[in-house]
Amino acid sequence: MDVSISTIELYSVKKPLKRPFKTSLQFVEERESIFIKITDSGGLEGYGECVAFSTPWYTEETVASCRFVLEQVLVPLFSNQNLNDPREASERMRHVKGNRMAKAGIEMAIWDLFAKKQGVPLWKLVGGVQKSIPAGVVVAADEEKIVEQVRDAAKNGYKRIKIKINPATNVEMLKQVVKEYPDLLFFADANGGFNEETFEQLRTFDGVGFALIEQPFGEEEWQLHARAKREMKTPICLDESIRSVEDVRRMMEARAGDIVVLKMGRLGGWSETLKVVELCRAHGIGMWVGGMIEFGVSKAHNLALASLPGIILPGDFSDSGHFWQEDVITPEIHVANGEIQLSVENGIGYQVKI
Repeated sequence: MDVSISTIELYSVKKPLKRPFKTSLQFVEERESIFIKITDSGGLEGYGECVAFSTPWYTEETVASCRFVLEQVLVPLFSNQNLNDPREASERMRHVKGNRMAKAGIEMAIWDLFAKKQGVPLWKLVGGVQKSIPAGVVVAADEEKIVEQVRDAAKNGYKRIKIKINPATNVEMLKQVVKEYPDLLFFADANGGFNEETFEQLRTFDGVGFALIEQPFGEEEWQLHARAKREMKTPICLDESIRSVEDVRRMMEARAGDIVVLKMGRLGGWSETLKVVELCRAHGIGMWVGGMIEFGVSKAHNLALASLPGIILPGDFSDSGHFWQEDVITPEIHVANGEIQLSVENGIGYQVKI
């Protein structure tokens, strides 16, 4: 079933976060995103979200650079074109180097459009089987507020809590927090905040009780990650280091990690992400779906991704009201009893208000 693209429109949205989001790399108070709407000749609309940040603290891409690449390079590749399969989108963009977040925004919209054209939810189109997705929230705050935010997350029914850490984080405080909630799953995320000089400080987190430590070192620090995997009992999870299926192979060869974070924006879209899922599943590598302080469009795509078999660990799936006074989708995403129910509507399953 082919899709004939009629128009491609870009929309910018900027909203303040309900509370600041603090990592070892950046302090985020406001989120800006680019939304992509692709309309076919029959009037069906597919939506994607470019999840680059305003400054290059997570990857080298920014909102400004992505808008340029989308307008000048990627959109012309698809304007007034026919596609027979959503995977063709990735092939058409193959000669464009890098710019994965810009590519992912286009690809998301195309996969959403194909699901609507076929009259099925996106999660069914990609082979999803899990209809209820466990919810997880990220705590990124000053030390005195961590306990309060963890308490709020537990009260709101989240099954997994991820805490941002750095070499200065109070380990004893974290031990008490984790001990207080024995029924919750706790992750740690360093955003590459450790290095060879602070390796011994990283070791102290081994006794906290985390289910994993995410990206302790920089994205190219394969040897340090391999050392951490060898010398620590807490599983090592890679995020920023994984930009392609080849990076997963490199992780396996270097024995540099146990678990992979799946982020479509960082991987360049659905096609590459599905290849990563297939490889991880074949080799027994743990997977979970990471968040980017994104709006509901990206989160709807991520929920479809999390429905795939083999993705068992809870991802970054918070209630729409966790970050925003008002999300860009309707109905908004809600967590009930620690779960998010997948929509049975076609495509991403939500109406978009942009």
